[in-house]
Amino acid sequence: MISVKNLYKSFGERVVLHDISADFNVGENNLIIGMSGSGKTVLMKCLVGLFKPDRGEIYFDNHNLLAMNEREQSIIRQDIGMVFQGSALFDSLTVQENVIFPLDMYTNMSFSEKVERANFCLKRVNLENVNKLYPSELSGGMKKRVAIARAIANNPRYLFCDEPNSGLDPRTAAVIDELISEITKEYNMTTIINTHDMNSVLQIGENVVFIHEGNLWWKGDRHSICETDNPELLEFLNASELTKRLIK
Repeated sequence: MISVKNLYKSFGERVVLHDISADFNVGENNLIIGMSGSGKTVLMKCLVGLFKPDRGEIYFDNHNLLAMNEREQSIIRQDIGMVFQGSALFDSLTVQENVIFPLDMYTNMSFSEKVERANFCLKRVNLENVNKLYPSELSGGMKKRVAIARAIANNPRYLFCDEPNSGLDPRTAAVIDELISEITKEYNMTTIINTHDMNSVLQIGENVVFIHEGNLWWKGDRHSICETDNPELLEFLNASELTKRLIK
C-alpha cells in the first residue's frame, strides 16, 4: 500500500497540490484522474520521488519516503516499476536490452539469468521472438507491452503507469488495461495509473481518485463514479461521450 498524508506542492507562488490525503491499495488498480493541469501528474511525480513535496508524508507500506536518507530511498526505488507515457524505450537498444536495463542497474544476475528473466517477462506480456528487434520495428501496442515487461523485470512491489494508453486505438488500449490489471493481481502489486481515459476508469478502476485544481475532490470506484452528483466530476465525465451516455 502507498499512503499520502496532507501533501502540498507549489512552484513559486502557484500551489499545485493542496492537502492531498489518499490511500492506494495493494493488489488493486488505483487510478488518478483529472483535467489537464489539475495536478495529477505532479502527484505521481511526488510519489516516485521526481518532485519533493513542500510538506506532507508519503508512505510505502509503513515507511515514510520523505523521512528517508538517500540510501534508504534508493532501496525503495528498486521496488518501483514505471511505465512511462509514450513507453520511453531506448531507441538504440533492442527489445531484450530494454527489458534487461533495470536488471543491469539493480541486480548482480549473470547475463544468462537476465536473458531468462527478460524472456519470461516478454512471454508474460504476450510477446515472443522479438528480442532482437528495435523499438522502431514495433507497433504502438507492442511498445507498450515491452515497456510493461521492462517495468516488471525486477519484480517490483509498486507499479506506476503514466497515461499507458496514450496514442493507442481503443481495442489495443483495452488489451493494455487488462494486461496491467492481470499483472497487478498476479503479483499483488500496488499499481497506480495516471489517466484521462474514461474507458480505463470504467474497465479497471477499482480505486479512483479525482484531482481538481490541486485538491482531492472525489474518490470511489468504477461503479460509483457514474452515480456521482459532484458537479466538477460530472463536468469532467461529460467530456467523454461514453460516460455522458452512461450518466444519462
